[in-house]
Amino acid sequence: MTTYVYETIPQSPGAPVQRFEVQQSMHDAPLVRHPETGEAIRRVISGGYGIIAQRAAPPPAPCGGNCACHARN
Repeated sequence: MTTYVYETIPQSPGAPVQRFEVQQSMHDAPLVRHPETGEAIRRVISGGYGIIAQRAAPPPAPCGGNCACHARN
């Protein structure tokens, strides 16, 4: 299950916005009404966060004697 952030859509200027999280399947349609109050809501799109595993790059192979860094002018 994925956790999505939703927020209420204010019905008048200056009305507070309430944010909350809902666990849903990625295949479920976004909610349009607050599950408890029935207020209009929208899904908040954010960058999210996660752990990115990155392996260190292997050391470069030795260049040998015929490469440009060993060329003599």
